[in-house]
Amino acid sequence: MSGSKRDWNGNAKRRDGPKPAPKQVVRNAYTPIFEQLRNELDEHHDRRERIVKASRDITALSKKIIFSLQRVRKIESQLPANIQAEVDSRLAEISKLLATLAPEIQGINRYRYSRNLMCLEELVEALTFGHYLKTQTLISHAELCPIVEDLSRKGAVPQEDEVMGDAGDTAESVAEAAEAPTTEEVPIISLTDDDYLYGVFDLTGEMMRFATTSTALSGSMASGQGAGSEDDESRTIVQDMHELGTFFEMLPVGPEGRFQWYKKLQVTRQSVQKVEKLGYDRIVRGTERPNGWIPDLSAGDQGQGDELE
Repeated sequence: MSGSKRDWNGNAKRRDGPKPAPKQVVRNAYTPIFEQLRNELDEHHDRRERIVKASRDITALSKKIIFSLQRVRKIESQLPANIQAEVDSRLAEISKLLATLAPEIQGINRYRYSRNLMCLEELVEALTFGHYLKTQTLISHAELCPIVEDLSRKGAVPQEDEVMGDAGDTAESVAEAAEAPTTEEVPIISLTDDDYLYGVFDLTGEMMRFATTSTALSGSMASGQGAGSEDDESRTIVQDMHELGTFFEMLPVGPEGRFQWYKKLQVTRQSVQKVEKLGYDRIVRGTERPNGWIPDLSAGDQGQGDELE
């Protein structure tokens, strides 16, 4: 005998017969208000998911740009052609992602979803690192903002092959398609002060890695022409790290974001100390080190290994 389903009172449930009609939803004067709130919440969660996905892709592409730039071995006005091509290709992809992200974070949404826009810090890190390798200078917030805005604006403009359309399109329709993005306001993304400062914080770590690799392969601390003056010819990356570290030490910290600020400041201090030890070691023990030797910067005391030799 097959078992039958029973209700809470132990009575067997009937399997046959029509299903009971669904209960009517009680509506009153407050029902439209809650339905509107439900729709707004659904829209909020959908928008956040789109922002998170685009932010994840932008972060990954920015990291790939940094990895490519770390293959540069000296500071010079022009990057190697193959590395420049990789950077340009990934910036083109980032440009399209920024264009899709821009409409989602206009107005108050720019700050509402700030925690989901960590990709902008990674993008600032990649752009400032590339600028440093070419000029040995730190690009300012005012100079970097138009670059990011231009990237988000270019991503919204159709590519040349998309503007040309099919072979049957007339010249007038092609011209209208090419001029369409310029006739209406295109949403853009601007950098906040936090985006810039936290991105420069992370830049110090990339400068430390670049200093370690370039010094090991060339036998001298990385330096360049800087701004073009005679005084900049002898400036090394150690001095640049000192200036960056001093810059952050002097900045005041507000009540908001204090924990993240001090955490990044501590990492910056460690990066500055590692580059200092690297520079001092090249001066004191430089003649005893063969080219290609890389110091163990993770050790607590760099001098212990030397004493045992």
